[in-house]
Amino acid sequence: MNPAWPTDITDHRHSGVLEITWTDGKSSRLGHALLREQCRCAACEQQRRQGQGNPPASPGLRLETIEPVGEHGLNLGFSDGHDRGIYPWAYLRQLGTP
Repeated sequence: MNPAWPTDITDHRHSGVLEITWTDGKSSRLGHALLREQCRCAACEQQRRQGQGNPPASPGLRLETIEPVGEHGLNLGFSDGHDRGIYPWAYLRQLGTP
């Protein structure tokens, strides 16, 4: 089975949702807070390993930047200043699957 690739990415800033449409016709709606809490950068992973859990998302947190990382995924920057997380396509798809 071939992995799904994004065909469209829309940031609904007002509602705080990143929507990704995939080549198989499915759509993922990912809340900005969820994306921040599920960041897999080294600092966030270390925090989880130390038993501190997922980094909490501040109220009103929003995506500030969405940058492609080649064909691998997205680098997301958040309104709390965090911008080190690279989100591979497969991970974004996994997060958007109920």
